[in-house]
Amino acid sequence: MARYADGLKVATCIFEAAAWHRTVKVSCRCGNVGLFDGHGLWWKFQRKGWTDDFRDARRRFYCRSCSQRAGRKVRPSWIETCDEPPCICLPLPDEREWKRTVNRFRG
Repeated sequence: MARYADGLKVATCIFEAAAWHRTVKVSCRCGNVGLFDGHGLWWKFQRKGWTDDFRDARRRFYCRSCSQRAGRKVRPSWIETCDEPPCICLPLPDEREWKRTVNRFRG
């Protein structure tokens, strides 16, 4: 469920980011940033059966450059939404599937 900060809704999961047409920003402590299209990212998590809550989704990402230096997977510092255009676009869900899910979310 969304939370509020300064009177504005703040997404707490990937689905909310996609429904509100926001970009998902995954940031590492080294400064690397990945900007994902919310719809494609939600669809990937849905197909894999992963939970799309931002706290749980951090386990599914890692920084390639930090991982090469450290020799192990380094998880991102935070995941948030932003209004910047996405750089990483994953395959989108079928329109019927997306509308069915949005209707479930509203109801």
